[in-house]
Amino acid sequence: MNDTPRANRLHIGLFGRRNSGKSSLINAITGQEIALVSDFPGTTTDPVYKAMELLPIGPVVFIDTAGLDDVGDLGELRIKKTLEVMDKTDIALVVFSTENLDFSLEKRWCQELRSRNIPIIGVVNKIDKRDVDIKDLTKEFDFPFIKVSANKRENIGKLKEMIHQNAPMDFELSTLVGDIITPKSLVVLVTPQDIQAPKNRLILPQVQTIRDILDNNCMALVAKETELLDLLNCLNKKPALVITDSQVFHIVSKIVPEDIPLTSFSIIMSRYKGELSTLVRGAKAMDELKPNDRVLIEEACTHHPLENDIGRQKLPALLENKAGGKLQIEIKVGGDFPEDLTPYALILHCGACMLNRKQMLTRIIRAREQNVPITNYGMAFAHAQGILERTTRMFEP
Repeated sequence: MNDTPRANRLHIGLFGRRNSGKSSLINAITGQEIALVSDFPGTTTDPVYKAMELLPIGPVVFIDTAGLDDVGDLGELRIKKTLEVMDKTDIALVVFSTENLDFSLEKRWCQELRSRNIPIIGVVNKIDKRDVDIKDLTKEFDFPFIKVSANKRENIGKLKEMIHQNAPMDFELSTLVGDIITPKSLVVLVTPQDIQAPKNRLILPQVQTIRDILDNNCMALVAKETELLDLLNCLNKKPALVITDSQVFHIVSKIVPEDIPLTSFSIIMSRYKGELSTLVRGAKAMDELKPNDRVLIEEACTHHPLENDIGRQKLPALLENKAGGKLQIEIKVGGDFPEDLTPYALILHCGACMLNRKQMLTRIIRAREQNVPITNYGMAFAHAQGILERTTRMFEP
């Protein structure tokens, strides 16, 4: 847990034709032989991720992708993977080779990046072999360019400076709960330790929340739901906030008095990673479900499902109870998110602790554009308990 999680790093995607030098550029920037380099086009197949510290930005992750001009059936699959990388990219490096002066393909892919509101830096590589006039490129493209030689490590420092100057500063929010509590506040965290809890450790959202509380000069007390009442009775003042695992909302909401703000780790993560208002509206769409409706359950991580799993048993049972009958429930895990969402009556998403904010926002925007309600695990439990307004009101402007 010492390293910054990948999902909390600025995602820098490299895009370009085969053999344009993307992998060599990754190696030059990181100062390590991370990506496999070859003179043979198409060496990079699946996206390659490299996490590092890039000063003065901080933690970043570079993503090396397959060539935009890949061919054949496998090539089409690789290009699809590259398009998926765009959904999580915060800033793009489009690599141009001096060996190719036909930029029609690059224009198409830059349009794809622009449609996702991704800032772009054009990187003209291999200037040690042949130089070009950047003015010719700036007439064709409306983003900044820099000339480099990945092999000779020329202008790599200047490229890092450009990344810093053009990187979006809002790629993640500055805090999880620091804006709704004041210094010296006491926050109680409820963390059930059932069969689904990882052995000998807390889950990532719980760890991140504790750190955020400490970073904001507040105090954290942690207990299981079975000891929550005893903990509250021991306090000589009310906590400023109680944060619980959403699966025990039905227990915790009865213990915590109405005048104490209550929310869940899942709801906090949904605000941190996405757009709270859209997800709140999506939770209310649970009331419109009818038997035989199709529902998509999205889990960003690929954990091994155990007995009474939240996504495979608890939530499907909750939704079918709401609908008054059986539903057609599909479960997608990891990076698998359908392009066409229109067959679904509802999308139920996990807290997205394994996705970066750009990727989660892209999913929310896609659902909204296709008029498909999308909500979050925690909000689904809260709405089912009739406490959705209570568990989200502290985030209202």
